Amino acid sequence: MSENITAPDILRCAYMEIVVTDLAASRKFYVDTLGLVVTKETEDRIYLRTFEEFIHHNLVLTKGPEAAVAAFSFRVRSPEDLDRAEEFYRARGCEVRRNRDGYVDGIGDSVRVQDPLGFPYEFFHEVEHVERLAWAYDIHIPGALVRLDHFNQITPDVPTAVGYMTDLGFRTTEDIRDSEGTVYAAWMRRKPTVHDTAMTGGDGPRMHHIAFATHEKHNIIAICDKLGALRESDRIERGPGRHGVSNAYYLYLRDPDGHRVEIYTQDYYTGDPDNPVVSWDVHDNQRRDWWGTPVVPSWYRDGSRVLDLDGNLVPLVERTDASELEETIGADGFSYTRAEEGEESMPEWKQGEYKLGHSL
Repeated sequence: MSENITAPDILRCAYMEIVVTDLAASRKFYVDTLGLVVTKETEDRIYLRTFEEFIHHNLVLTKGPEAAVAAFSFRVRSPEDLDRAEEFYRARGCEVRRNRDGYVDGIGDSVRVQDPLGFPYEFFHEVEHVERLAWAYDIHIPGALVRLDHFNQITPDVPTAVGYMTDLGFRTTEDIRDSEGTVYAAWMRRKPTVHDTAMTGGDGPRMHHIAFATHEKHNIIAICDKLGALRESDRIERGPGRHGVSNAYYLYLRDPDGHRVEIYTQDYYTGDPDNPVVSWDVHDNQRRDWWGTPVVPSWYRDGSRVLDLDGNLVPLVERTDASELEETIGADGFSYTRAEEGEESMPEWKQGEYKLGHSL
């Protein structure tokens, strides 16, 4: 790719369009249970947003025959960045399409691409503003979802994904690797938090989860209590708990189609240019859960398929590097919390990176 090509200036992850097979069942989960705000409903789509959002939506539920993800959507700084997005992806030989009227309601001129990893990415600037409900405490619920925080993507080649996303202007904040140099996952950001998206190693392209932020840990506990009261606790796949990676408090749920949703709070600021990268050893069981709670196998194995620009499922590519599931909960039982005798037991500054677990 030519060095003269400038990547679009991405502000943040903005919304995801997911295909659901039963719109009523999905509405019940996302609106009645989780409390997302309905911006607009049509016969085949529901547009949802969080309480602090001012753009038209953070999630689009589109009715279709098979559950999948239609778009990972990012807002860019200016209309000119859409031209840059077209040029950036055409130079990489990607399928690129532009719709001056927008692909969904509430969004204007948009560029959709099937990116080098096979994911359907969208970029937009023009958007319809709606009422920000941050001050509408009369309608807030105990588990109020206040922002879209991030996406998480599954891809078979994490280093290649990191290189591409770096070219796109993303910065790595944390990663997981082993002493052999295998990279299992990387967290990458545009806004000054831990991530706007993460690249997780596995058969892909697939969507691992979409994450919505709450203000406090007690909001997540309230969601668990509500799910229990509704006899829907089987929607809880993992958590609540605290991540080592990102330091955030988390809860993972599965929607009626199996799409994974994370409820997330209390990560940290990453906006300084010299913000250090945190690297975790894949054998350290505190990386995924700070308390050392084992991760359920479905969390590693399952993910949502993604669609190409014509609405067809993108074929999966098998990961050939070692999987995190095999390394951490396989027959060898490598996971540990405390370092072995003679090894570092506390994190240290090393070559500009914050190392946790085994030295790498």
